[in-house]
Amino acid sequence: MALKEKWDADLKQAMLAKNEVVRDTLRLLLSEIKKANLQDGKEITPELEMEVLQRAVKQRQQSIAEFEKAARADLVAKERRELDVLLGYMPKQMNEDEVRLAVKSLMAELGVSTKKDLGTVMKALMARHKGQVDGKLANKVLAELLA
Repeated sequence: MALKEKWDADLKQAMLAKNEVVRDTLRLLLSEIKKANLQDGKEITPELEMEVLQRAVKQRQQSIAEFEKAARADLVAKERRELDVLLGYMPKQMNEDEVRLAVKSLMAELGVSTKKDLGTVMKALMARHKGQVDGKLANKVLAELLA
């Protein structure tokens, strides 16, 4: 089942259960998919769905950080609830050890050993493990290994 179909089904369930957080979060995701489809003329693909989902997760994480700086506990709680809903649809994220292993194997595969090749490895890593690797963590691990 494609993510959009799952979101549609879960939206109906949330509406029946009167779960406003899930309902509103899924409505936003579905509207972002439609917007990308109409504006860019992109076909709705699993890659587009994942891209929209990742963008929404990143947006919530940034909002939480900003609201914490502004001491807005009410908005932090709201964003965290929405983030929890979104994370339920994300693929399992790789932990630091798994990222380190993936980076080492890619470095060996690509024959990379200098810091100037960091971009090459990052590009290959993000393409191979799309949606499973946190970019900041991967960059940190890669910088350590190339140092």
